[in-house]
Amino acid sequence: MARRPRKDVVRNNRAILRATGELLRDDPTGVNIPAVAGRAGLSAPTVYRYYASTDALLGRYMIEVLAQLRDFSHECEAPGIHLFAQVLTEWGSIIEVYGSGLVQLRSRRGYLERLDAQDPLISTTREAWERPLRRLLKAEQIEEDRFESALFLLNLMFDPRDLLDLSARGHAMPDAIELMRIAYVAALREWRSLDAARV
Repeated sequence: MARRPRKDVVRNNRAILRATGELLRDDPTGVNIPAVAGRAGLSAPTVYRYYASTDALLGRYMIEVLAQLRDFSHECEAPGIHLFAQVLTEWGSIIEVYGSGLVQLRSRRGYLERLDAQDPLISTTREAWERPLRRLLKAEQIEEDRFESALFLLNLMFDPRDLLDLSARGHAMPDAIELMRIAYVAALREWRSLDAARV
């Protein structure tokens, strides 16, 4: 039987991740282990026991944020293609809370390269979008083998940087999400037309 983590371990890890998020919002260029430790009320050696480097900590933080979207996607009971819209709305809400921090953590590696390598962050993203995106593709009569391409396009079109940019130009986040949803579905339909023309 697996042992449950001690309460202080869970509490410290939550404090570390919460402090990381606060620093990413307040001072994104100043995020490092000593700064996180100070914000969390812990010593730097304590934080190093949980995370060997700042990069490891930031990677875990990103996974925790995206796990919120994954969990919402798995638990949402919206029918049919409405699930896609609901998960997008939740993504917009997450960006409003964490977006300024998320934009600091973009990888230099390409999305598809990381998908093929089963990068934990991209795997979490895939888990979040698997059910809603497959439903959308089915409703739009787009071939199943387009799934990874559709995931790639989703990553491009719903990048936190660009959604925050639209928001800064006066679009409320729900409006920015809806604007990009319409463009995204239109792009998928164009793929369907191209596929039909090749037959």
